[in-house]
Amino acid sequence: MQREIKKRVYVYGFAAVLLAILLGSLCYNLEVNLQFGKPNQPTPPIETSPQQPLTALKTFSSYDELRSFLANTSIVPGEFLFFGPLDYKVLGVYPLGPEVRTANIEYSTTNVQVAGVDEADIVKTDGEYIYVVSGNNVSILKAYPTEEAGLVSKIVYNDMCPVGIFVSQSHDRLAVLGCEYFIPKFYYGYYYVNIKTRIDLYDVSNKTNPVFLKNFTISGSYFNSRMIGDYVYFVVSQPAYIIYDTVILPKIYTKEGIKEINATEIYYHNVTEDYYLYTTIVAFNIQNATEEATYKTIMLGETSCMYVSLNNVYITFRETYENTTIYRIRIENNTITPEAVGSVLGHPLNQFSMDEYNSYFRIATTAWVNGVPQNNLYMLDMNLSIIGKLENFAPVGEIMDSARFIGNRCYLSTSTPRKDPFFVIDVENATDPKILGNLSITGFTRYLHPYDENHIIGLGVDGSNVKISVYDVSNVTAPKNITEYKIDGYWSDTLALTEHEAFLFDKAKELLVIPVTVYYQDYSSWYGVYVFKINLEEGLVLRGNVTHQENNTYYFITRALYIENVLYTISEREIKMNDIETLELKNKIELS
Repeated sequence: MQREIKKRVYVYGFAAVLLAILLGSLCYNLEVNLQFGKPNQPTPPIETSPQQPLTALKTFSSYDELRSFLANTSIVPGEFLFFGPLDYKVLGVYPLGPEVRTANIEYSTTNVQVAGVDEADIVKTDGEYIYVVSGNNVSILKAYPTEEAGLVSKIVYNDMCPVGIFVSQSHDRLAVLGCEYFIPKFYYGYYYVNIKTRIDLYDVSNKTNPVFLKNFTISGSYFNSRMIGDYVYFVVSQPAYIIYDTVILPKIYTKEGIKEINATEIYYHNVTEDYYLYTTIVAFNIQNATEEATYKTIMLGETSCMYVSLNNVYITFRETYENTTIYRIRIENNTITPEAVGSVLGHPLNQFSMDEYNSYFRIATTAWVNGVPQNNLYMLDMNLSIIGKLENFAPVGEIMDSARFIGNRCYLSTSTPRKDPFFVIDVENATDPKILGNLSITGFTRYLHPYDENHIIGLGVDGSNVKISVYDVSNVTAPKNITEYKIDGYWSDTLALTEHEAFLFDKAKELLVIPVTVYYQDYSSWYGVYVFKINLEEGLVLRGNVTHQENNTYYFITRALYIENVLYTISEREIKMNDIETLELKNKIELS
């Protein structure tokens, strides 16, 4: 069997064993009672209105106050296992991408939620070079023009697992985010996992010779990040607990030694939780290497979602009894200021369930009340006090599948068996959100993306197959599904359902590209990208596909981008360059 399949088998086998050990240890140490289906006891109803503003965040006055707080309010005061999103991938224990012009060269950028707020990804381009995270390497490749394409340099990591990269607007700085892992050890009755998050900064003015400038390392698991202007803001979480009467504090690692973040620097909100995490927001200037990184640490429950506007970071975590607590942290260059905390009923699905617009924060949630799901939409002011809401608006039993806020509209889909109601909600009046119209379609929609102000692209699943739809919302009281395309096979899947960065769309080029996996009844399979022509007159038309599958090797294409009229598809093995119209192969570069 070829190399990639063997590699996956070994990794997944190790992952299954490690997961069983870790979950067993976690359940034993935390006395977790795993339940499947509905809870044994109904969730008590929660009164959400009228809501009073929550007490502002404050810091601990001393180390002793922090220790007393953990001892008296944390249900699990001792050490416990915690893994961030990247850790599950590595350890195995588990807005828009607009067109950019540079020197008259058109190229696509990362598909992001908020214009001006970049998101870390495994692939970036500046219109001439492509920067790729492949395994534990970061490669820089000459990409355009295609006849000059080739690998120009490679940064090899032996002590860090890269999770994502940023390239400065000036194209002369490269920031690499990742985690350092130390193998779990059984230590005094616990599995001890030492995880650090690190950002490395390089001068890439000379692409053939990246020069290391500096780094910043902090204890804890990487959670998420954004870049605004010259500043990367990244979030790290680690457990807060007491061992032998000693509070374990977050640490910063420098060439001079180890610095603990002082208890008096840690913000908190006076509530009781099952357990606490130190969540640290770091501001890191990637253009000025002499500027020291700044940070703020908040002690809260487990972080679940993050939304970032041009001025604020919103971090959510799940409370007991189905509430979600929201923290607003104001950001301006290297200044980080925790300013507000609030709470809503239910949990957001992902970052697209949240949005800031005209100094209001909007959030869509699903809650389980007395064992029954209900869907809600809340409007909050900058103090994170609820000023408007739409609760339990979908029929009984439906669960939110996707949401997207665009201007004064919220587009939201919920699901029942074999049907997916699509809602158009007016949020222009923050005190009185209203449903304008809805449409029932087959299957479910997992990702929503604006085509223009009157049309929305929906990506989801119908039966066992990926389906792409375009909704006309020009008549908000009667939205219509005007075109759709279903990727046939015994069953099909796309990475874009869970990673929006894998979704490439450009209205001007009439281009839509998604990575696709198709499985057939004869046990054969196909991996590649589907390339569509998309417009309102012709609908969705398949131009063709591109695959990196050849000679019985299976490499998944994870990202696609374009530079001028060339489509670039990227897998761990190679980058292929195809004509964007005809899909004729123009060149390719081996990565491994």
